[in-house]
Amino acid sequence: MTNAQRITTIIVGAAGRDFHNFNMIYRGNEAYDVVAFTAAQIPNIAGRKYPASLAGSLYPSGIPIFEERDLEKLIAKFNVEEVVFSYSDVTYNHVMSIGSRVTAAGAHFKLLSAAQTMIKSTKPVVSVCAVRTGSGKSQTTRRVSAILQNLGYSVAAVRHPMPYGDLEKQKVQRYATLGDLKKHKCTIEEMEEYEPHIVSGTIIYAGVDYAAILEQAEKDADVIIWDGGNNDLPFYAPDLHIVVADPLRTGDELKYFPSEANLRLADVVIINKIDSALPDNVTKLRANIRSVNTTAKIIDAASPIALEASHTIAGKRVLVIEDGPTLTHGEMKFGAGTVAALKFGAGEIVDPRPYVSGEMKKTYETYPKIGVLLPAMGYSNKQIKDLEATVNRVPCDVVIIGTPIDLSRIIKITKPALRVTYDLQEIGQPDLLAVLSDFARKIH
Repeated sequence: MTNAQRITTIIVGAAGRDFHNFNMIYRGNEAYDVVAFTAAQIPNIAGRKYPASLAGSLYPSGIPIFEERDLEKLIAKFNVEEVVFSYSDVTYNHVMSIGSRVTAAGAHFKLLSAAQTMIKSTKPVVSVCAVRTGSGKSQTTRRVSAILQNLGYSVAAVRHPMPYGDLEKQKVQRYATLGDLKKHKCTIEEMEEYEPHIVSGTIIYAGVDYAAILEQAEKDADVIIWDGGNNDLPFYAPDLHIVVADPLRTGDELKYFPSEANLRLADVVIINKIDSALPDNVTKLRANIRSVNTTAKIIDAASPIALEASHTIAGKRVLVIEDGPTLTHGEMKFGAGTVAALKFGAGEIVDPRPYVSGEMKKTYETYPKIGVLLPAMGYSNKQIKDLEATVNRVPCDVVIIGTPIDLSRIIKITKPALRVTYDLQEIGQPDLLAVLSDFARKIH
């Protein structure tokens, strides 16, 4: 097939799902000519290339990555026939706005199926996904891992991609020790996801080429745990698909992409945070789940917080640092740090916005609804330095760290800093032990 006969394609993405979709459907497929990726959500992705070593023999020069805002120009420049939408945690309106731009520019708009972008493992797979960023996947995955290990299985977790560095070097990444975080030059977001697994004794994989990653992970484990990102679908075909739902954002499960697809595919849905949600919102969420999935088991759960030296914040001025993606594209108005500040009687949550500069200032400009919280942004060394400078400029008595890692290990904080921790706690029956025990019996 000549280049003129191949379907000219752009993949619209955010440095994760887009690369996986390419690897699964387009790499080595002579029916298509992928001329570009576009980038959104994550800074400093555009301007790079998906390298030839990952793109395959059809792309000896690699594939360029452009800004999503230039989509119409790219469609015209490359005479594009199809545009494939390939990122997550956006509203249906957002998806179809992109679709409308594409249609008006003269190309077809396309979504790929869940099944055809999933890889089948030789080992049993438990997937943990969610309906929104910040619903509680991390603590759920840790809980699943602990239960399976207590049942006698060795496990390896594979995390949804966060390839923000050198893509060739990030093809397959294995994290077994905290030293591996430094070895792979992890961003703060990556450390937030990987470190809790490492500390709990679980080997975790990530990277770019998820077929190659799976081949390595299968050598380490009896069971593979897919640790999802955002509200995306799993990359591996699950034998048990667990989806975490959030009653603090009831309704989003039916309005965000691909939240509803995750719910429809779920074997188990965990309604997390019921201890901090309004009962009416929990009831409505339960009804929304049942409106699209009548057979999934529903587990009620909470994520109770603990704060070291909690008595020291009463009446104090506190700066609250929360998980970055939860506040940015996750759109949460508060996180574990805020809950701790209110629970333990902080006198004031200090607004950091007058003290931001550089990359942190850009974050607030991009996500103006963040409010008085400080997102732990760290996609680059510059951003980490700007985060550190902001923290130390804010006039406060105590810094409350609501991120999944000890941020004081990454940045130097010149004020007293307290760390919030949280774990999943199921309430009543069924619970994850019952579900995973039943799963264990079936895989024997």
